[in-house]
Amino acid sequence: MEGVIDRVTYRDEKSMYTVARIKVGDGSMVTAVGPFPSATPGQMVKVFGVWVQHREYGRQLKVERVETVAPATLLGIEKYLGSGLIRGIGPATAAKLVKRFGMDTLEVIESNPERLTEVPGVGPKKARRIIDAIAEHKSVQKVMVFLQSHGVSPAYAIKIYRRYGEDAVTVVSQNPYRLADEVYGIGFKTADKIASEVGVDTESPHRVAAGIKYWLRKASEEGHCYSEEDKFASSVAHELGVSEHLVGSGIAALESAGEVCREGRSALYLAPFYHAERGVARRLCQLAHARMWTLDSLSDEELAQAQTRAGIRLADQQRAAVMESFQTGVMVMTGGPGTGKTTTLRLIIDLFEARKMRVLLAAPTGRAAKRLSEATGRPARTIHRLLEFEPGEDGWRFGRGAASPLECDLLVLDEVSMVDISLMYSVLKAVRPGSRLVLVGDVDQLPSVGPGNVLRDIIDSGVVPTVVLNQVYRQAPGSMIVTNAHRINRGEFPLFRGARDFFFIEAEDPDQVVQSVVATVTSKLPRHLGCDPIDDVQVLSPMKRSAAGVDNLNVVLRDALNPRRPGASEIRCRGSAFRRGDKVMQIRNDYNRLVWNGDMGKIVRIDAEEGEVVVRFSEPEGDRDVLYNQDELDELALSYCVSIHKSQGSEYPAVVVPVTTQHYVMLQRNLLYTAVTRARRTVVIIGTKKALAIAVRNASMLQRQTMLALRLREATAASWPDEEQIG
Repeated sequence: MEGVIDRVTYRDEKSMYTVARIKVGDGSMVTAVGPFPSATPGQMVKVFGVWVQHREYGRQLKVERVETVAPATLLGIEKYLGSGLIRGIGPATAAKLVKRFGMDTLEVIESNPERLTEVPGVGPKKARRIIDAIAEHKSVQKVMVFLQSHGVSPAYAIKIYRRYGEDAVTVVSQNPYRLADEVYGIGFKTADKIASEVGVDTESPHRVAAGIKYWLRKASEEGHCYSEEDKFASSVAHELGVSEHLVGSGIAALESAGEVCREGRSALYLAPFYHAERGVARRLCQLAHARMWTLDSLSDEELAQAQTRAGIRLADQQRAAVMESFQTGVMVMTGGPGTGKTTTLRLIIDLFEARKMRVLLAAPTGRAAKRLSEATGRPARTIHRLLEFEPGEDGWRFGRGAASPLECDLLVLDEVSMVDISLMYSVLKAVRPGSRLVLVGDVDQLPSVGPGNVLRDIIDSGVVPTVVLNQVYRQAPGSMIVTNAHRINRGEFPLFRGARDFFFIEAEDPDQVVQSVVATVTSKLPRHLGCDPIDDVQVLSPMKRSAAGVDNLNVVLRDALNPRRPGASEIRCRGSAFRRGDKVMQIRNDYNRLVWNGDMGKIVRIDAEEGEVVVRFSEPEGDRDVLYNQDELDELALSYCVSIHKSQGSEYPAVVVPVTTQHYVMLQRNLLYTAVTRARRTVVIIGTKKALAIAVRNASMLQRQTMLALRLREATAASWPDEEQIG
């Protein structure tokens, strides 16, 4: 069957599985489903397959093979070019090109692109951009022919081309496992599939080494710093279909190359996490043992004067925290919502500033830094900005470190539960011994997304002085958010009766849950609070998949809050559509744009002609607009609903939490506690009391494999040099 792709209903770029509506010669529409090497509206295709009768969707063509054919009509050419195939040619420019060159349009673009200036509105500058994009497109097409023949989708082909240029075919032919390390979005399994296609031996050292690193990284993505070597080697051998001896040889080779490290006979680390864990223990002990002579003591009179200035009276726990900040190089202050962490912190800062000491404040994310600044009345920065992050062509580095430490006498680090082992090591390297370090956080919240359990390990080690604030001071009259947060943390069912800011909506069926979430976000909460449904209400789901999961809720909430409008700009990437006004989240660290995993923003501009999207991110220093090209949009995801893990460090006026038994594997007390403590004004839980009770009762947490607590105890037991010798 030959025809023109009219619409792509669904596409998965990894598998290339596509659902497309195709207009055939007699004008009728046919639904074709199956693997398409590429699928773009306006594209002429010849499709081979068999007819099937789908129970719900009716007659469909089940695709076995697809061939691309040059568009044969003016409308086909216009739709083909206007699909974003070539950057700089969008729907408007495509229409002008077809109007000027007619059926010769593709020939002009292919052979005489300099004639583009004949088109009204296409000046020399725009023509040059299109010509450059065409040249790149031609090069990519050559690479794509090779890559697609080996199972690589078009979306990845352009990324591979941009990483390796004309060497792409050579790299893929010789060692496709490099793709897993060097091209975002291509993991080991995709690289392994390509390797199989190009004939790489299953016992190749490249394959074994890539597999070892892949499964060590996978463990780190689950929060572990190391893997137990015996179990790990056996598991990797099984996954790769090779002998354990071969895996052992691969581990030894990676150890010799400095890419993995062993601790004793059992623990196997990726090298960065090994050095970070050892470094955190060493630096914390150095800081704890260093002295700042001018701060050895704090008189009762000085403390009383500070309380008078602030108009507060400290409780015993808060007083202990203030005194500890003067008596030791490092201290931890932890506690739940409303326990006075902010009040105590403000007084500590006031006392240091009264002695003309330099104070710096930082937090892991922009939202957390903004909250810290608002709470203390002092400027606060993200950790990356504090450490003067510097991107470069060969990677990135922090401008602040052991050779160029932070110029401060006190560093306050907030939301430390979010800080993973690598980032903590970077911070500690930049703190000069003799400075004070105050670590603040809620140890009962979820641990960091990255590897390690830093705050809990530091507390559990017993090495660093820790003050636990557990008496509730801050609670608005009639408010149940703080009360219920602490009830959940103690394993008690939350209270709803009479609450004005904490609600439960019963919904048994998952589809009912979804409908209730949409109604609550779009109408009920905006009426109740007088707030904006997009900016002020955040839906937090325990997991990504399921009807009430992140992925599905983002689709239905976006359709309700920011529906597609005729004539409005929209741009697609890998089957996802983005619209102006969409709420989005960055889902990987982008070291060149200085945007971090978990940062949330809003799309403020879409240029379909140039294939560009501008996202506005709110930061402590002010709003910042960041430009993305169309093929870079896989770094973004809709964020009308986000996972509870991704919400760490943020605070929202209102939070909506779907809790159903579909989420059973993720129903944990610390997950629910973290969700509830994200809300400032209102919490709405939607689902079943059975699911809620499961979450409240389930205090089990995945034990992360770390050795930080042990290393801290061992480091403290060792003899330490005088502070004059510490550099």
